Amino acid sequence: MVETGYEGDEAFRLEVRSWLRDNFPEPLAYCNALIYLNDAGVAAGDDTFQLWRKRVAEKGWGVPTWPKMYGGADLSAAEARIISQEMARIGAFNPMRSNGTMMLGPTLLEYGTEEQKRRHLPGISDHSERWCQGFSEPGAGSDLASLQTKCVDMGDHFLVNGQKIWTSGADHADWCFCLVRTDTSNKHRGISFLLIDMKTPGIEARPIVLISGSTHFCEVFFNDVKVPKENLVGAVNEGWSIAKRLLQFERDSLSEGRGEAPSLLPLAQTHVGVDAEGRISDSDLRVRLITNAMRADAYTRTVQRIAAEAKAGNGVHDGVSALKNLGSGVAQVRAELLVEILGHGGLGWSGDAYAPEALEATRAWLHSKCFSIYGGSYEVQNNITAKRTLGLPG
Repeated sequence: MVETGYEGDEAFRLEVRSWLRDNFPEPLAYCNALIYLNDAGVAAGDDTFQLWRKRVAEKGWGVPTWPKMYGGADLSAAEARIISQEMARIGAFNPMRSNGTMMLGPTLLEYGTEEQKRRHLPGISDHSERWCQGFSEPGAGSDLASLQTKCVDMGDHFLVNGQKIWTSGADHADWCFCLVRTDTSNKHRGISFLLIDMKTPGIEARPIVLISGSTHFCEVFFNDVKVPKENLVGAVNEGWSIAKRLLQFERDSLSEGRGEAPSLLPLAQTHVGVDAEGRISDSDLRVRLITNAMRADAYTRTVQRIAAEAKAGNGVHDGVSALKNLGSGVAQVRAELLVEILGHGGLGWSGDAYAPEALEATRAWLHSKCFSIYGGSYEVQNNITAKRTLGLPG
């Protein structure tokens, strides 16, 4: 669709505002800041959360720019930004953020066959089909192209054997988008991209307990796993190019700061207190809150500008890696500020003395430490920036 003008934007904004007023469950408003920090979602099993997810899916606003035939709303990037802004304004959030919507979906839209798109995108858009990412291996993390999970052409199917690690949500996933080695003679041009049904015999997912108490990371074992040939995305041995594009989608998503988070000001006013002029009484905290909010706003505007440039046909921006690092930093500082604002409550781990949102804030703060690692570590992103943006020698 063509970008709408100012008048059209304002009319659409009013439509979005009205729909959110009628459909967003107010009890979930407090969750936004925490989901912003914790990819696992604080209320994933809550009935109210599921109602919100259902309403957003029916509207197509979980993936607003996708075509309607695949579960989206066929909206422009400008209209999608308005939805995000209006959600943030009232403490709402997009309940569809997942590996499917952030990574695989955009990749299938670009590389998938029509059959693959029709088969998987609707389930991704309404969250009825959950996905995990089978990329990293015990010996292939930052150097992902060293992966060794073996895939053999058996004529009427592929046979996969190997191990993946740090696979988010593998123990609950329905499907896995997976990189496998189909040619041992070429490091990069020996990799293929498969879609694997996690119910296939021979797959075992073992959860890994993290410092936050979360177990959403897993190690996954593939033992003589049969994969239909129609589950190959792209051509055999051309998976590395597809993987790089998918990782770019991931970095784009991570660089967006997990959506526009609401202000921490109301929480600070409640838990820290205000002075005679209505300002947060702790002047040092006030400065740090403002600084973080300014960086987040400047960062969001930069991401929006780059997205607009890409939409205009200017290609993929080289600054995505730097932005991913900046976005991670903003989110980590925000997590620390949230815990500080809650004071004693922000240090709770368990027990009735702490409110559920306080307990989640503690875990979200610990979880935020991984933002500078997953999706490509700080060091990996800095190397990419040095090479592609600054033109420094390898």
